[in-house]
Amino acid sequence: MEKIAVGLFGLGTIGTGVVQVLRENREVIAHRLGVELFLKKIVDLDIETDRGIVFEQGILSTKGEEILKDPEIPIVIELIGGTGAARKVVEAALSAGKHVVTANKALLAIHGEELYKTARKHGVKICFEASVGGGIPIIRTLKEGLPANRIESIYGIVNGTANYILTKMTDEGEAFDNVLAEAMAHGYAEADPTYDVEGIDSAHKLAILASLAFGTPIPFDQVYTEGISRITPLDIEYARGFGYKIKLLGITKASDDSIEARVHPTMIPERTLLAQVDGVLNAIYVNGNAVGPTLYYGKGAGAMPTASAVVGDLVEIARDILHGGTGRVPLGAFPEEYRQPLAVRPMDDVLTRYFLRFATADRPGVLSRISGILADFGISISSVIQTGRKSDGPVPIVMITHTARERDVKEALNRIDALEMTADRTVLIRIEDQEGEEE
Repeated sequence: MEKIAVGLFGLGTIGTGVVQVLRENREVIAHRLGVELFLKKIVDLDIETDRGIVFEQGILSTKGEEILKDPEIPIVIELIGGTGAARKVVEAALSAGKHVVTANKALLAIHGEELYKTARKHGVKICFEASVGGGIPIIRTLKEGLPANRIESIYGIVNGTANYILTKMTDEGEAFDNVLAEAMAHGYAEADPTYDVEGIDSAHKLAILASLAFGTPIPFDQVYTEGISRITPLDIEYARGFGYKIKLLGITKASDDSIEARVHPTMIPERTLLAQVDGVLNAIYVNGNAVGPTLYYGKGAGAMPTASAVVGDLVEIARDILHGGTGRVPLGAFPEEYRQPLAVRPMDDVLTRYFLRFATADRPGVLSRISGILADFGISISSVIQTGRKSDGPVPIVMITHTARERDVKEALNRIDALEMTADRTVLIRIEDQEGEEE
């Protein structure tokens, strides 16, 4: 059987998973493709650590040129991570006329447009199914599954660590810090969990999804990003009382002349499918104007699910090589001439509903004072809960607003938080009723 050689940079968790998938599913992959994919060379800084795999003599190397300068290797897998060495490897591979498969969401979110340009210049492909959603085929769905649709919105749970933490907080009433420590102990969170819990990882993935959905470059620094570290069991309990769950969502929506791109904790109706996605699982809700709402659900991380996506990209590229073409599907889902810049709407201009929790002195007139300030900024109240004193400390007043502009809400809260009767900064959590419900 004919063979196509592959070079792999990075032999960490995902790289080891790729080796396993190519070995364990070797026969079924060959039967589907018609040729055999084989790893000719693997490059990593550490080739001494035991990965639990026996490698053929000479396959491991610390020298990148053994892949980049080998004319017999037409496909390169980049699993180094980050935007430093990984970017150099990807650019060098593309410039050498080699196709690239990567799982590197940070690289694509920040430098994707440049890499697309380099790939087009040299007549090769860069595939990145594994960059968002692990084993969920969401990139291919946006590129090839829904081309008949104008994508109207995407809501994504795209970080398993954050979803695990919020699920445990919801189910067990534990505080954020306690659940984070448990997640780290079980290996669900990195030693430095900042990218996961502060929304940065989700923002990388959202930038990629929005770019493909709307055919526009998304400057990563324009994606509003807010994490889950300020969420408390009290807020989760109030959300439940209003019929909502709190999830860390990546949200992007299109209008005629701009798009929204934002990551933040979000209350969504607990009856929706997206609200039922718990633990380390991911789910991405895509709404197209023809197909309507669709949901893509599964394992968003881990060695084998992510390796499944990487090898899927290898098969796609190998098919192109076999049939002599690479331009069938545009790298950015739209041909270059139709990828038009759209403004990313400033967060201050976003319209949505809000959950507000005030900490105030327990005395007459507090509620009317707060309501009056909100009214001054055109913010109307849908629901309110005011509890009596249970201790000597401040008491909570909880409100759900009707749709309001972010700028108006922030300015109103600045004025309220400056009041003498306000004991702490107001908690704000945005609400998304995906199907347009107004409570």
